Amino acid sequence: MTEKTPHPGYRVEDPTTGQVLETFPTDSDARIDEVLTRAAEAQRAWGERTLEERGAVVQRVADLFGERAEELARIISMEMGKRHSEGVEEAEFARDIFGYYASKGPQLGTDREIETFSGGRAVVRHAPLGVLLGVMPWNFPYYQVARFAAPNLMNGNGIVLKHAEICPKSAASIQQIMDDADVPEGLYTAVYADHDQIARIIADPRVRGVSLTGSERAGAVIGALAGQHLKKAVLELGGSDPYIVLDAEDPAEAARTAWATRMYNMGQACNSNKRMIVADGVYDAFVAELERLAGEMTPGETSSEDATVYQPLSSRSAAEGLAAQIGRAKEQGATVRVGGELRDETSAYISPALITDVTQEMDAYREELFGPVAVVYRVQDAEEALRIANDSPYGLGGAVFSADEAQARSVAERLEVGMANVNTPAGEGAEIPFGGVKNSGFGRELGPMGMDEFVNKQLFYVAD
Repeated sequence: MTEKTPHPGYRVEDPTTGQVLETFPTDSDARIDEVLTRAAEAQRAWGERTLEERGAVVQRVADLFGERAEELARIISMEMGKRHSEGVEEAEFARDIFGYYASKGPQLGTDREIETFSGGRAVVRHAPLGVLLGVMPWNFPYYQVARFAAPNLMNGNGIVLKHAEICPKSAASIQQIMDDADVPEGLYTAVYADHDQIARIIADPRVRGVSLTGSERAGAVIGALAGQHLKKAVLELGGSDPYIVLDAEDPAEAARTAWATRMYNMGQACNSNKRMIVADGVYDAFVAELERLAGEMTPGETSSEDATVYQPLSSRSAAEGLAAQIGRAKEQGATVRVGGELRDETSAYISPALITDVTQEMDAYREELFGPVAVVYRVQDAEEALRIANDSPYGLGGAVFSADEAQARSVAERLEVGMANVNTPAGEGAEIPFGGVKNSGFGRELGPMGMDEFVNKQLFYVAD
């Protein structure tokens, strides 16, 4: 018998204290096998239903996310420290995603006739692929699941959902919504699986694909397993998104927008504006305002709506890891103008930081800083801004700001990213596709593309 990979276990760990409040047992191998058997059976029956029938069930899921938004927000505030109002927004976004696919799914999943020059009639069918595994992260416990589950329930697929180890209650709350919405038993099942069990699920012939949102390291492991077993994969991994400010009539106001964007979810978003690349003409005023904003931040409760109050990161280990990155940047010659300090010996609070003077030789130039850290680069012109923006292993999103929209569009069109934005931090919505290139992964979620990943685009040809 081989020794199991060490696994931290499923638990509710209060990020404000570091105290483990509740633990949850990892599923047995027997339960995992039972889940896969039931999922395969339920999926076959679900796949026979019409898109309209599936849509009626998915709409009930949407409605319940909306009705339970307050309760759902309280759960993730406890699990990973999210500001309560942001948790409500997230639950409502999940509602909108399920609602979008419930209403648009029948149109997006309809058969498409294609021209044929050999007689007969050729149609591309949008057929179910089978049972899918979702491996989801802790930073957006509801939104991440929604953007994977909603289109794939509409596609007629079954779902086995492995959530983050620190999100067992939010995982259970989603399962309860699925059950209460009359999603067929076994079609959607949350599992508390360890790393070895995840590998076996991917290898299992009853599973036809895997979607991971997580770190670059996790993506490499999951992607390798999927390739080894010839399974379709979608990977949404890390990001170090460039946020280019070419000019600004009011640099301080531009900085406030950038700071609010960076501080959302305490900077724990894959497509957060982690690298602010600012033209020389506005740099000094922009940085001065960022320094003022960062300096006035104080730690507080998740219930606070004061923009100057910051919340903890998701865990003590996350805070310690970020503090180490900031310390290493300082040792290597970067300027830490403010912040980057752990509040105490046990909690996940770390003061929001501003870093400048980062050069190519430093680790911080290429690393993803997953937390409340603004890294600002001074550039002389748009071409230098573009060079720095694209000099990254990541390619998730990016934004360009300028009063000259034509110039901003020209720069944004040359960003090596999956999502380019002009004069806005990010285009967002259930209808807006999400995904990246390079080490940020591959595949797309949300919008029309969200129903095109895990589906059998079956040629159906009928001869004359």
